[in-house]
Amino acid sequence: MTSAADDQDPPAELASPPAAASAASGTSAATPAPAAPVEPAAITRSVLTKEVWLVLALSLGASGVAAIISFAGVLTSAKPISGQTAVIVGSRAPGRPWLDLAWQVFAVVTALVPVALVGHFLARGRESFRTIGFDLRDRLRDLGRGTTIAAAVGGAGLLFYIGAHATGANLTVDPSQLPDYWWRIPILVAVSAQNAVLEEVIVLGYLNHRLDQLGWSVRRATATSALVRGSYHLYQGLGGFAGNVIMGVIFTYLYRRWGRVMPLVVAHALIDTAALIGATYLLGKVSWLPS
Repeated sequence: MTSAADDQDPPAELASPPAAASAASGTSAATPAPAAPVEPAAITRSVLTKEVWLVLALSLGASGVAAIISFAGVLTSAKPISGQTAVIVGSRAPGRPWLDLAWQVFAVVTALVPVALVGHFLARGRESFRTIGFDLRDRLRDLGRGTTIAAAVGGAGLLFYIGAHATGANLTVDPSQLPDYWWRIPILVAVSAQNAVLEEVIVLGYLNHRLDQLGWSVRRATATSALVRGSYHLYQGLGGFAGNVIMGVIFTYLYRRWGRVMPLVVAHALIDTAALIGATYLLGKVSWLPS
């Protein structure tokens, strides 16, 4: 048993602080050891799955949902599909060129934020853009391969679009409705490059890489990547959806064969640049191009 006196604190003179006690014993106070660095937690399957959903929800997955809603509006319209127009790049401030330019630049820059996020997630797992071949290590070969792919896929894609429009399965695509200011062509080139980087880094390189890490089969991952690509082109119609699914399968095959996303970025940028600038000068002036 203890008494009330036993529970009281000892007198001040008996309760020497640690420093005083150390001095009395002839030793100095110990210096606290520095905290050990915190090791990152293991990236589990669940974390990777949530990461993929978040990246898609902030980028092309959301664009896919928006395209589906847009196409639902097209289907429920009184006009036939081919009688409606899908504009890819339009003015954001008609009649106000400098404000329009500011909005165009803003749209290009902010669209690339999910790509930076992907770079962050790769670095967290001790990887980088080099893991998916998005770098400049093999510039000449990437440029050669990309140019060849652009010529083949771009030409076939144009024929596919003309055929789909003729059957009434596709909207009339107007790639550019930018006003004729000095910055029109630079913005079209910038938009082409932005689309290429965003789509190929996320839907081709990153998504396939993560699905491989999650244990998906090559066939299942390829189908998923291609369908996501097709989904956010559905606003153009069924032809735009189908054509981009086919393109997605081809691009995934080449990505897996070469282990590099960069040639496909080059190809995509060239295809879009030719389409946007070509349509600017040809649409309404040649009979074979729907307008």
